[in-house]
Amino acid sequence: MNVASWLDATARARPHAPAVFLGTEQVATYGELAARARARAAGMAARHGIGQGDRVAVFLKNVPDYLELFYAVWWLGAVVVPVNNKLHPREVAWIAENSGAKLLISSDGAVGGEAALPAGCREIAHGSPDWAAMAGEGAAAPAPVAGDDTAWLFYSSGTTGRPKGVMLTHDNLRAMSLAYALDVDQAAPDQATIYAAPISHGAGLYNFVFVRVGAAHVFPASKGFDPAEIAALSRHFGQTVMFAAPTMVKRLVEWARGSGYGGEGIRTVVYGGGPMYLADIEDALALFGPRFVQIYGQAESPMTITSLRRELIAERAHPGHARRLASVGQAMATVEVAIAGPDGRPGAAAGEPGEILVRGQTVMKGYWRNPEATAATLAHGWLHTGDVGTLDADGFLTLTDRSKDVIISGGTNIYPREVEEVLARHPAVLEVSVVGAPSAEWGEDVAAFVVLRAGMAAGPAELEAWCLGEIASFKKPKRYIFRDELPKNSYGKVLKTELRATLRAGEAGA
Repeated sequence: MNVASWLDATARARPHAPAVFLGTEQVATYGELAARARARAAGMAARHGIGQGDRVAVFLKNVPDYLELFYAVWWLGAVVVPVNNKLHPREVAWIAENSGAKLLISSDGAVGGEAALPAGCREIAHGSPDWAAMAGEGAAAPAPVAGDDTAWLFYSSGTTGRPKGVMLTHDNLRAMSLAYALDVDQAAPDQATIYAAPISHGAGLYNFVFVRVGAAHVFPASKGFDPAEIAALSRHFGQTVMFAAPTMVKRLVEWARGSGYGGEGIRTVVYGGGPMYLADIEDALALFGPRFVQIYGQAESPMTITSLRRELIAERAHPGHARRLASVGQAMATVEVAIAGPDGRPGAAAGEPGEILVRGQTVMKGYWRNPEATAATLAHGWLHTGDVGTLDADGFLTLTDRSKDVIISGGTNIYPREVEEVLARHPAVLEVSVVGAPSAEWGEDVAAFVVLRAGMAAGPAELEAWCLGEIASFKKPKRYIFRDELPKNSYGKVLKTELRATLRAGEAGA
C-alpha cells in the first residue's frame, strides 16, 4: 500500500477539514492538499519524466509546500530524498548524484550554480515559474506499490566522510506510524502538529500520523524554532504536538520561565535526537507538567527503537523514577531491543553494557547501493546501531556511549571524520582530531585539536573560512585547540578519550 493512500482517504472522508497552516493562516484543506499533490505529481511526470522508483531530492526550509511535494512524489510511486537544508551546495550535489535524483527542488535554484549537479538532474527553484508550471491533471488514486518499495531515502552522515542513503520502505513508514499510537501519543483530528524541527528529518516522519487522522499541520512563519512563536501558536490552536531536540526543549523552558508561560495549548512535546539531561527534563516537568514523551531511534529504524511515555516520566512516586527518567525507555511495540555480547549477537546480561541491537518492522531495507555497509549493519538478522547501552531487568534502555564518535549538537548528528577530512586538506594542518566539547546550550560543540606543520601558521579565522568553503556551517568547529602533538596509543591511533577528558576538565584554551 502506498503511504499516499492515507492522504487520499482523509481527503475523501473530510475534504473541508483544515490541513495546512502558515502561522495561523490556513493554506489548504485536506481536499485542496490532495488536489495539489495530484496536480504536482502530474506536472513532475509530464515535464520531467518522474515515475515509479525515481528519486526526487528536496532541499527546502520548512515551508507548507514541502508537505504537498512529499505526497506528489509518493502519488507517482517515486522516492523522496529529503536533504538537510543546512548542508553546503557541494554536499547537496553529492547526494543528488549518489541517489540518482532526476529532480532537485531547492529554495532558490542556486545549488547548481555553486556545485556541479549530475547529468540528468534538473534543479527547480521553489516558487519559480518552472515550479508554477509543474502542475497538471493527476491520477485520481496513488500509484500501486509493493510494501518493500522504497519511499524515503534519507542520507545520514557517515564516519567515512560520506553519508549513506537509508532506504525506508512504505511498510517501514506505516509500521513507524502505528508505533506512534501505541507507544508515543494518541493522535486526533482536533490536534495540530507544529513543524519547528526540520521536516526533512524526524519531525517530517511524523506527518503520516496526523495526515491519517485529519489533524492540522502548522508551519511557523519563522521557518524554524522560536519559543515565543511556539507559545503563541499553541495558545491559538490548542492541543499542539511538536517533535523537538533536547536543546529546543531547554530553550523553550528557559524562555517560558522568564515570560510566565506555563505550556498553555501544548498537548505533547516528543523529544529525542540527543541526550536530555536529568536536570533539564525535571525543570521542564516542574514548569509544564506531564506533557513530555521521549523517543530514541535512528535513521535506520526511524523514531521507533524505544519510548519513555508521559505517564512513566511523570510517575515520581516510583522508587526507580530517577533511573527511568535518565533512560530512553522501553522497546516500542514494533521492535525487539537487545544488547550484544562479545560475539556481536544478543547475550549481554541485565545491566551489562554492549552495542544496542534492534530488529522489527521499522528497520530499514538497507543502505542505498552499498551492500557491504548493509551486510555489516544488518548482521545476524539485527540492526547494529553502533550505540552502546544497558538494559535493566525491567527492559529500560540507558545509553552509555556512542561508539561511532558522533557529536550531537542541538539534536543534529555531526560526524568527526567528515570535519577532520576537510581540515586535513588545509596546507598548514599536519594532524587534526575532532571531538565533542560539553555545551550547556547545544549539548555538544565541535572542537578541533590541530597540529600545524613546522614553519606554517593558520589561525581559527582562516580554518573557519576553509571549512565554510567545504561543509555546512553547523558542522564547523566552534573551538580550535592548537597542540604540538596529539596523544596516541602504541598503534598510532589518536586517543580521543584523552582529548575529551581535557575538554571536560577545562584544561584546553579556546
